[in-house]
Amino acid sequence: MSDRNDRAGKELNATAASLLGFLHYGSQTGWDLLKVAEMLIGDFWSLTRSQVYRELAAMAERGLIEAGPTGPRDRRPYTLTDEGREAFAAWVRRKPGQETIRFPLLLTVTFGRHLPPERLADFLEHHRREHADRLADYELRREAFTQEGTADPYALATLDFGLHYERAVLAWFDTLPATLGCGPPPQGANATQ
Repeated sequence: MSDRNDRAGKELNATAASLLGFLHYGSQTGWDLLKVAEMLIGDFWSLTRSQVYRELAAMAERGLIEAGPTGPRDRRPYTLTDEGREAFAAWVRRKPGQETIRFPLLLTVTFGRHLPPERLADFLEHHRREHADRLADYELRREAFTQEGTADPYALATLDFGLHYERAVLAWFDTLPATLGCGPPPQGANATQ
């Protein structure tokens, strides 16, 4: 791989790199790429429509992808070029950066002493339900993946992270009544106990 392509891989942002990665599956429109991103990485990495189309235009200009003719609904398919494959290969080989936790509820909990306890308890109960629902969704997805028998082991490993994460978050919620003196009762517990 040339020095130029090594630099191209290092210069890719995560949004552009993920789009190049998805284009390894074959030619796709911006709309298709948004749907694939939502399904595969949407729970832990957000991509907006404007980001996707901005990156597609920039990557086409750089020769990393090639735009096809406009089709129905003004949708244009994009295809990965050899240069795009090389830039993606350079990017995916680089050491990933540190993750950043942005959990708005934690910010509220940090300043929880400034809230009436029942208001904080409402927030906690709402968020616990959301995490329980997300865990149930992940469990259904995993079951569907494994029943198909053709599950991509890399997508499965990513899904398993989501399962472990949601279970850990729910376990944290279960500690809050003892720690803070407020919060939702643990799942399955009787609220009157």
